[in-house]
Amino acid sequence: MAQQGFWDEPERAQLVVAKKKTCYQVVEPIDALNRLIDDGRTLIELGADDPAAVEADLTDIDQKITARLDQLEFQLMLGGEHDAMNAIVTLQPGAGGVDASDWCEMMLRMYVKWAAKNDMTVEESDFQKAEEAGIKNATIIIRGPYAYGKLKAEQGVHRLVRISPFDGQGRRQTSFASVEVVPEFDDTINIEIRKEDLKVDTYRASGAGGQHVNKTESAIRLTHIPTGLVVACQAERSQGKNRETAMRMLKGKLYQLELSKREAELAKFYGDRGSISWGNQIRSYVLQPYQMCKDLRTDVETSDVHGVLDGKLDPFIEGYLKMRKDQKKP
Repeated sequence: MAQQGFWDEPERAQLVVAKKKTCYQVVEPIDALNRLIDDGRTLIELGADDPAAVEADLTDIDQKITARLDQLEFQLMLGGEHDAMNAIVTLQPGAGGVDASDWCEMMLRMYVKWAAKNDMTVEESDFQKAEEAGIKNATIIIRGPYAYGKLKAEQGVHRLVRISPFDGQGRRQTSFASVEVVPEFDDTINIEIRKEDLKVDTYRASGAGGQHVNKTESAIRLTHIPTGLVVACQAERSQGKNRETAMRMLKGKLYQLELSKREAELAKFYGDRGSISWGNQIRSYVLQPYQMCKDLRTDVETSDVHGVLDGKLDPFIEGYLKMRKDQKKP
């Protein structure tokens, strides 16, 4: 990065910067732990003649070392081949009508807030508003170290129970939305996609986007004919840029499709996909008559539902990763 002309190729430079951030997240916790251990050894030497004088400081360092070890254990769970990559997150409403569309938009907000809490950036790739309220579907790209490794815990059907704001009689309503998470592959990843297997559609971008965006067919929709997978992108001003982004999204979906053949828990999201309704949910968010958010795979739960909706997802992510780690043990 210190070389002259490093920023002459911005796209390549950004890849290097992203790689540096990933490496830093591996090295820094270990360096910090080593510093704490050295501080503890120094305190032990200083307290050789008067242990009581350093007891409180040693207790504090011991707690910090334990916390750092917990962080390193969590880091080790993110050892998958593509866990360090960015994440492409697609949300879609299921059963529940208008409430489901509104719930889908609430979840979109939840992941944007989670990304902000973790110093990650969010780019909107595709977004379609529903007619009455909420969204029909949305795709965002969350960029940051280990975004995919963490957010893959969120893939599945999410269930909301609340008093419907769209019901004039104030009845309780159950609604569903699905989350699909795939890694964002760059051009260095070799996933073969034949031209004859692609159907390419262009259309005008929807929503506010300035004079240029809505007057030209810059938006791209790619259909992978052999699998039926569909991706769309309308975030960029040029058709070429949208096509590049859509191709990265398609690579991610094809990778996840391959995983689904090996992992039964993901199979319902590809092929028949399963229904986004009762019996398929991975997590329930209950706002009425009581407040509780519970992950049905790991039994992690909390009564702070509003905190979860504000992006406090880490306990659920950690619980899922621990469960997967235990499943892999012989």
